[in-house]
Amino acid sequence: MNFYLIKPTAPVVPILISVPHCGVAFPEAIQSQLKPQALSDLDDTDWFVDKLYDFAPAMGITMIVAHYHRWVIDLNRQPDSQALYNDGRVITGLVTLTDFLGNPIYKDQTPDNEEISFRIENYFQPYHQKIGEILTDLQQQFGKVLLYDAHSIRRLVPSIRPEPFPDLILGDNDEQSASPSIIQTALQSLQLADYQVNHNTPFKGGYITRSFGNPAEGIHALQLERAKDLYLDDTQTQYHPPRAEKMRQVLMKMFENLIKALEGNE
Repeated sequence: MNFYLIKPTAPVVPILISVPHCGVAFPEAIQSQLKPQALSDLDDTDWFVDKLYDFAPAMGITMIVAHYHRWVIDLNRQPDSQALYNDGRVITGLVTLTDFLGNPIYKDQTPDNEEISFRIENYFQPYHQKIGEILTDLQQQFGKVLLYDAHSIRRLVPSIRPEPFPDLILGDNDEQSASPSIIQTALQSLQLADYQVNHNTPFKGGYITRSFGNPAEGIHALQLERAKDLYLDDTQTQYHPPRAEKMRQVLMKMFENLIKALEGNE
């Protein structure tokens, strides 16, 4: 299984939440290629992001959640391995050879082009194809849809930037992947809480947001990156219910507002 599909438990609304980086599984053949030390510390994982959003089905929102770890293949990178950013930051690739801190994750032999092609076909494409199918179905029913890509990151990752990340970063590919009203609805909802909210800096959405977002055709896409200490404990690896609940209340209100915005006549 490449992903989990979580269907709404309430009347369906035109929103799909994608969680591409919370998976922790590895196919046996790939796991055997990785260093045991790397496998014991999967800190590049977006821990428990799927749990953070588990209120969504009761709001009528569909969810797609990755099963495999991003070291199998990164579902939010370009399949041609082109860099998402060209400002000198270190960003792990489609099939990365290192973790975020630059530590090698493979024992000896690294994936060759044939292996990478295999992973694209068997792990990358099915996830993206399913997103496309769900968005098509929702658009046929509602006319306008929103793809919302959910992420988290350690508060400080020196290989990406020397200073800590802000609390929340809303990305929309420099306002190209969603309409102004959808963007403003999300931003204003997040800014009502006591979190620091950035817009497209330092992240403006990865491949998922950029490839699916087409507001002229009624498909809007947003990415929300959040610092892990907003919903995890101080180790940034374990779920912290009080912190998470505060975050969840903000997210639920945001989705209530986004549902109303999608029902508008824009």
